[in-house]
Parts: sequence; C-alpha cells; structure tokens
Amino acid sequence: MGVENPSFWFVGASYGGTDDQTPRFLAEGIWENGYEDKYLDTVRAMQPGERIAIKAAYTQKHELPFDNRDQTVSVMAIKAIGTITENLGDGRHVKVDWTPLDPAKIWYFYTYQRTIWRVQRGKWTADALIDFAFGDAQQDIDRFRNAPYWAERFGDGAADKRRFGWTKFYEAIATKLLDYRNNRAALVAGIRDIAGRAEGLGYLTEDKYVDGTTGFVRDICPFTTMGMINRGITNENRKIIAAELAKFLGVAIPVPDSFEGIPVLNNMKSWYFGYENVRPADHIDALWNVFAAGLRYADTDDAKARDEFSTAFDNANGRRGVAWNLTFGLYWARPWTFLSLDNNSQAYITNSLGITIGRHGPKRRCNAADYLATMDILESKFEDESYPVHSFPELSLVAWTDKGSDASPADPEEEDGDDHPSDSAMPAGGDAPADPYSVDDIVVEGCFLDRDELDRLISRLRSKKNLILQGPPGTGKTWLAKRLAFALVGQRDHRKVRAVQFHPNLSYEDFVRGWRPSGDGKLSLVDGAFMEAVEAARATTQPYVVVIEEINRGNPAQIFGEMLTLLEADKRSPHEALELCYRRKADERVFIPDNLYVIGTMNIADRSLALVDLALRRRFAFVDLEPRLGAAWREWLTGRCGLSADFVGEIELRIAKLNETITEDPTLGRQFRIGHSYVTPRIGSIEGDQKEWFKQVVMTEIGPLLDEYWFDALDKARTARQRLIEGL
Repeated sequence: MGVENPSFWFVGASYGGTDDQTPRFLAEGIWENGYEDKYLDTVRAMQPGERIAIKAAYTQKHELPFDNRDQTVSVMAIKAIGTITENLGDGRHVKVDWTPLDPAKIWYFYTYQRTIWRVQRGKWTADALIDFAFGDAQQDIDRFRNAPYWAERFGDGAADKRRFGWTKFYEAIATKLLDYRNNRAALVAGIRDIAGRAEGLGYLTEDKYVDGTTGFVRDICPFTTMGMINRGITNENRKIIAAELAKFLGVAIPVPDSFEGIPVLNNMKSWYFGYENVRPADHIDALWNVFAAGLRYADTDDAKARDEFSTAFDNANGRRGVAWNLTFGLYWARPWTFLSLDNNSQAYITNSLGITIGRHGPKRRCNAADYLATMDILESKFEDESYPVHSFPELSLVAWTDKGSDASPADPEEEDGDDHPSDSAMPAGGDAPADPYSVDDIVVEGCFLDRDELDRLISRLRSKKNLILQGPPGTGKTWLAKRLAFALVGQRDHRKVRAVQFHPNLSYEDFVRGWRPSGDGKLSLVDGAFMEAVEAARATTQPYVVVIEEINRGNPAQIFGEMLTLLEADKRSPHEALELCYRRKADERVFIPDNLYVIGTMNIADRSLALVDLALRRRFAFVDLEPRLGAAWREWLTGRCGLSADFVGEIELRIAKLNETITEDPTLGRQFRIGHSYVTPRIGSIEGDQKEWFKQVVMTEIGPLLDEYWFDALDKARTARQRLIEGL
C-alpha cells in the first residue's frame, strides 16, 4: 500500500563536505544521517515506500546549457534514486533499494544546500523536480529561468527592463577584495591612495593609535572597505570612489548607473570596528572571517559552509561597530544570497510580510541561527509567483518604498561609546509611490463589464468582505479579481494584494499555520499565507486583499479551519477572536481585521471538483461572470488589437454558435461555454496573419478543452473545432 501524500527525500552523502559515502550506501542498501545531533526527527519521519535520491549540490558558472550571463547558478546532481524499505527509528539510518544513475542527472536553479530536503507535490517547482528525478521528465529550464525568483538574473526580459544591474559589480568587488584578506597593508595603501584623489573618505583619517597619535587607519575590514561606496554621499561621488576602487582591485565590470535597493551606512558611523587603541587584536580578523565564510556559503552550495558561516557570524556579531550593519555588508557582497536587515527591511518583513525576526544575539539583535532562519523562510516564499517580493534585492527596494511598514524595529540602535551602530539612511533609488488605481482603470485595461456593474461589485465586496467570481473558463475571473483588489485598495500596490492558488494538496498547515522543518532537524511553527495576510492587514488601516484562485479546487472548509467562522463580516473584531489549532502561546486568540478582504475565483465547469459547502457559501457573495462577446469586446479587438471588423464579427458569430451547441448538450450546459478571454489577444501580441492567430488559439487552447468536454465523443469535439476554423 502506498503512502498517502508521500514525501520525496533528497539527501546528501558527503561527510564533512568531502568524503562521499555514495558507493557504501549503494553497496549496503542504506542511507545514513552523518550527524548524531541534527536531523534526527526528520529522518524518523521517512516512511517505507517513499522515494529517496542522493544529491550533490554545487554551483557552476561556465559551460551551462543556457546563457547564465556570467552569473553563478545553483546545480544539483542526482546520483542515485531508490525506495525506502525500512526506517530503523534511530534518526540516523533507513534501508533503501537503490538504483545508481550513471551519469548523474543534472538539475538547475531549484536546489537545496543542506543534507536533507523533504519535497512534496503541490508546487510546480516541486512537481517538476520529482518528475525529473524519479521519472523520465526533462527539466523545463526556460520556465525556471523566467520564474520570478530567477528572472532578474537569468530570464528573457529585455536588458533595459532588468533591475539590480549593480549586483554583478558589487559581487565582483567582493570577490577581488577577498584576495587582500592576508595582505591588508597593500589594501590600506591602495585605499589611502584613492582618498588622496577622491572626496568623501576623510573619515578614514581619524583612527586613534595605541601610542596616542591619530591618523589614517592602519588596518581595515572588507565591510568598511565596501562601505566606502555605500554611505550617504552624492551618486556622482559614489561613482568616482567606486571606479577608483574597481581600478585598484582589477574589476573590469563597469560602475553601475543606479544603486536601487542598496542600504547605505550612516555617515557618522561608517566603521565596522573601534579605534585601534581600544579594539581587540582579533576584531578585524573576525570580520574577514565572516566575509570569507559568507562568500563561500554563497558560492559553493556546500552544507558544511553553512555551519562555518554561522560560527564566523556569531564570533563577529555584537563587537564594537558591528550591529545590524553586518547584514548590510553581507548583502553588498552577495545580494542574491544574503538579506539586509536595515531598519526599513526589518519593518517591512515584520509588518508587511508578517515574518518574525528572531533576536537571540547580542543586544537583542539576530544571531546566526535567527538570520539564517529568516532567510530560509523568505527564500521558500520567493518562489511563490503571488508573493509580494521574489528576491533580497527586490525586498530591499520595496521595503524603502512601502508605506505600510513605517514602524521602526523593536529596539533602537544603542549608542555605545566608540561602537559604530549603523542604520540605513535609505536604499539608493528613492521613493516611488504606488500608482493610483480605480474602477476607471479596470475599464481602460479591457474589462467588458459596464462601469455600473463594476461599481456594484466593489460595493458588494466592501459590505460582505468576501466575494467569489464564478463562471465558465475564459471569462476573466482571475484577471478581474486582481483588478477589483487594486481598485478597492485605491492603488496598483502588489504589497497589499496577495494571491494564493488552492489545490487538492493544500492544507490548513500551509494556509493558516503549522509545524514545518526548520533546517536544523527541528520543527518550527510557521504562519501560512492567510495568517501573514492577517498580520499585514493589522499593520495598516488601508484595505488588504487576499485573492484565492480556484477556491473550490481544494477543500475550503478544511483549509480555512476556524478562520472560516472569523471570515464573516460581523465577526471582524477582537471580541470574536478564537484560538487557532496551533498557538504560539497559551492565551493567543486571533481575529480577522475589518480591512482584510477575500476575493475567490471558481471555475464552475470543472467536473473534478466538489460543490462548495453551505458554510462557505454563507460567508461569500457569489457573482456570475458570462462570456462577453459584444460591442465592448469588438471595439477592443478592432481599436486596440488591430483586427479587422469583419474578422472580429466572424469570430463572435462562430464562438456564439459553439456556445449554443455546448448549452444545448445534455451532458454539458451553460457553465461549459467558452469565455471571451480565449479570443482576446494581448495588445501587440499578433504580429502576423490574424487568421493564423485565431487558428492557433483554436488548435492549442479551445480544441483541447473541447476534447476534455466531449472525452467520450471525440468526433463531436473534432467537428466543433473544425467549424470554428473552416473557410477562414
């Protein structure tokens, strides 16, 4: 008997990062956890019958099967696959029926550094990896390259549309800087030479020596060095210093034109160390150690590197001059790997994203475990296309422009004598408020509903709080849901509109709150998308909207749990608060704030889905969307898409006849009609023959849907498809 909702395990086979145990595991028919104090509970969770693969994660920069633009790519080799036959229950050993893979299967982008990776179906990335590792499927590399998490670095977007071009320059500076770890006298000499030609480096002349004299710093750390171009100075001077530093280090990449998403140091506190006459002898060495360990962690995908980085981080953390700015420096060096915890980012993460940042380090700041845990949570969410941000650079930029995260961190930076606690002045790039958005914008963007109808939908959403748009496929349910959300918010602000896709494997633990592996062999209580939305809505008085796509594809009553009761408009107050299944403290009670709205979409033609239960129906207003092939649609296709009026009229006539056939079919009905979205092209998307465009829509989109409708009468489907295109 198979395991219900099985896990797929991707496990390492190297101890200490070098000693590959794969041959022994294959010969003995086992897999063994190399740790005696980590991952024990995770290993005990492995079930007989579940699939397991031996992985080796690493990074690669050259000889890749796609254009990586000279950027480092995460790679994972699948060396063997098998089936777990027995779990010995000791947290260290399972028996496995192995099949070696020679050559190994090579997988890109979606990888995992640590020893044990538990993967379950439900997300497209996970499904693709499972089918690749344990089946014959090939990786759709283009889809991964263009997914939000990777698109800025590897996607097909036009070069002038890509943001964060500064990252390659900063990474190159950091890489070259590491060469001076053991030759700091030469580094100081080079910086002193730069200071003689460029303005803005006078603050480096103020060191206090042991003999009582003062002068230019005689030792320096990599973070203070990179801080030379990350202070509150003009962009012109910043570029001059950056160019001089690049020339000295031998970096050929051009100085960036813009510095969006980069936190900068307070000009008065730009050192990461105290004066020479008071600092410990190992202080600057400790900073170089964490810098080197951070680059290795970012560049190698080596599980051991994570432990080494943690040790180095905690050793440097909390010393004089080392506060939250340690995370700034790591972010400068490897911005796609490390999170900056400047004031704006902390506030955005806490208030807008609803993620709690641990504070178990010195002076109630992060220690390494807190820092890595926060990054782990964020990186797991970046892959969700509906998440407000998809990378650390984007988070840093949005954190500055976000209006809902204006609260300060829980504690101010302490003034501590010669300590140089550093706060971010602002990421370069400036404040860019969200665009205003209203019902008029929905009409302009191509909605074929009347203005009065849209006003009624907004009014109904405001009063009921929860709305479901239902209709046949292709009636623009998801398109309209997101735009109604923007109109309700009053801005095209993706930070206040959260989209979630329901599916059969989605659970209460995913959506509301549940226990999840934390990466250190333990479990942590993590909020799901809905609880994050609840917390984000509480942090602002403005509307916040959750859009749930295909709400009936999951089990809404089970997924919402007690939140289903709290959804009611008259229960949106602290007096109606309830205990959750999983509580952070014994007396925790939760309510849904009055400014949180839910818009769901529902495809009423999907025969695989169960009917929505009465409890859900009572809490939502339901609105039917119809195929809209009329005057507004015709005007859009002729005026905005460039199609001829005669041809548009012919399309309308043929789709109308098809919908009559579908409506009159006793096995189908009105809910199976073809919606207008199928025959509404994006502006500028038709570059050739308009008839060829329509034929392709019929053959690749409408035709397969008809085959599904008439799966037991395919001749009828073929006839209907042919009638759509014959004579064109």
